[in-house]
Amino acid sequence: MKIGDKIPEDLGIDMNGNEVKASDFTGKKLIIYFYPKDNTPGCTAEACSLSEGYGDLKRAGFALLGVSKDSAKSHQKFAEKYGLPFPLIADEDTRLNQAFGVWREKKMAGRTYMGTVRTTFIIDEQGIVTHIIDKVNTKDSANQILNLNL
Repeated sequence: MKIGDKIPEDLGIDMNGNEVKASDFTGKKLIIYFYPKDNTPGCTAEACSLSEGYGDLKRAGFALLGVSKDSAKSHQKFAEKYGLPFPLIADEDTRLNQAFGVWREKKMAGRTYMGTVRTTFIIDEQGIVTHIIDKVNTKDSANQILNLNL
């Protein structure tokens, strides 16, 4: 997925079992943030930053979705634990990660594996990607988005 691309219609199933479609957000700006794993330090910092800034993001006209390959049950526990006010999509088969191009080879501690590269996509009211943040500031991600001058 790159700037100018239209996002897929079928975005997946959220933590509550609801089907999420791109058309659900027609007429709204949308933030879709991909993160590696629930309850890890960086992912928790990012989710909490977005949660704390959620009111400002909503006032700026944004809807917000988080995506990782964790299960819906894991997402429910994560969202409850940190009081997240936005849906998390369970992308267990990595279909959405792959569609957005964030499922890539990673290296850590000398081993190579496939995983989610932390990335945030900003989508306009027509479902077109307008901005991609690939150097996410996990501790201040809400402000990082708000400071893009959208």
